[in-house]
Amino acid sequence: MVKRLLPCALLCLLAARAYAAEPPQRIISLTPHLTELLVDMGAGSRIVATDDASDYPPQVRALPHVANYRSINVEALLAQKPDLVVAWRSAQSRMLAPIEQLGIPVFYSEPTNFASLGQEMRALGERLGLQQSANAQADAYLARLAALEAKYGHGESIRVFYQLWNPPLTSVSGYAWPAQAITLCGGRNLVDDAAGPYPQVGLEQIIKANPQLILAGSRDKHVLDHWQQWPMLDAVKQHRLALINPDELHRFTPRALNAVEQVCQAIATARATQP
Repeated sequence: MVKRLLPCALLCLLAARAYAAEPPQRIISLTPHLTELLVDMGAGSRIVATDDASDYPPQVRALPHVANYRSINVEALLAQKPDLVVAWRSAQSRMLAPIEQLGIPVFYSEPTNFASLGQEMRALGERLGLQQSANAQADAYLARLAALEAKYGHGESIRVFYQLWNPPLTSVSGYAWPAQAITLCGGRNLVDDAAGPYPQVGLEQIIKANPQLILAGSRDKHVLDHWQQWPMLDAVKQHRLALINPDELHRFTPRALNAVEQVCQAIATARATQP
């Protein structure tokens, strides 16, 4: 029996290796930034399903959805017969353990800072067999990142408060991308020493810190109106309250640098208009 099974086992192993060496053609993306990166690299036609939040670029909205931010529909995922799943490591690796046990390859992403996104773009491009496109895009992205830092990352530090939402009054710190953007642009994030990346903060704490600039990741032009109750704050007194495009700044793709530049320009304007 062993002699009869051995050739089959060997052939199956060789076939699996050959299959794995081929660029994937049926890809499921379970996180919005990876969906966008796939399209940017030229693999948009290979995407067969996404998660509920993948909404950019517009053509991906019509694809089937097999996941949301809380769960993965394993049955729906398997029905798409993927040869690669791309996902967010910290949020989805545990949920994808059964998929990996079935032998379906998974590419995990989790950029920790702006520079590391370039590395992930290269790694994803290599996995897709699209190294040339991915490397060119990573080079352009990193060059723009360096240019922004060189242009805006110097000069007098500006006290910045970033309002993620309210109520409760919540901000960003540490490796959250808006917090990194503030630092890159030469600002001082007023809650950067918070224990978690998205801390709830006390209003009294922010009033005492007296921000020179208040930013919000929102498209709602009234989202910062409540700060007018404290006209003694430098940011309010000097009319330095600005909105940042949340769809760009909170998504780990090269488009994030559009929003980073918004942050940099707001900080530069606050610095230039200091009394």
